[in-house]
Amino acid sequence: MDITEEILRDAKTLYNFHASFCKEPVPADLILAAGSHDMRVPEHAAALFLQGYAPLLVCSGGFGKITDGLFAEPEGVLFARRCRELGVPDEKILIEQEAHNTGENITFSKKLLTERNICVRSGLLVCKPYMSARTLATAQKQWNEVNWRVCAPPVPFENYCRDDMPPEQEIQLLTGDLQRLRVYADLGYQVPVEVPEEIWTAFERLVQAGFDQYYIR
Repeated sequence: MDITEEILRDAKTLYNFHASFCKEPVPADLILAAGSHDMRVPEHAAALFLQGYAPLLVCSGGFGKITDGLFAEPEGVLFARRCRELGVPDEKILIEQEAHNTGENITFSKKLLTERNICVRSGLLVCKPYMSARTLATAQKQWNEVNWRVCAPPVPFENYCRDDMPPEQEIQLLTGDLQRLRVYADLGYQVPVEVPEEIWTAFERLVQAGFDQYYIR
């Protein structure tokens, strides 16, 4: 597919909207690294832990739509290994390795901590920048006893298109995640998120251009 300058501008518009939900970290009870294909996520989670922002790190993830067939081990296992390599003590890491999506990252991690009688009142969510809006909205619905803040790796759009995976695939993911902000709120999976009209306009142009691989019909 031909990636024009207009397509890149619209994709960057979506990316920056998603990433705008990222905040500076504050001390919390827990860091939750939401599984994905992107190893910058556990690296950022480990950095936050080592800076003293939380005493416990949960690495959550089984196999998702990207990692199923790509990874030989569950996302949570690989994330935990990378965190240990970076200096996070093994006894400070909990692994959740069954989640297949963002909702399960939250609900399965909640179950894991509840079974261990670990009380959490505040948490830092670490995910891909363009998953920030949806991850926060999901956590606020599925684990609303916790005061959540998203602290994604500070990676600009241009670096994702260059360093992560082909731009076409990135844009497919961006459009899919934006639509899910509306669809999943309607289904009760997450809290509603206000999306400005200009963001939806950029989204519609991308869908019309063929970026509808993850579009829910």
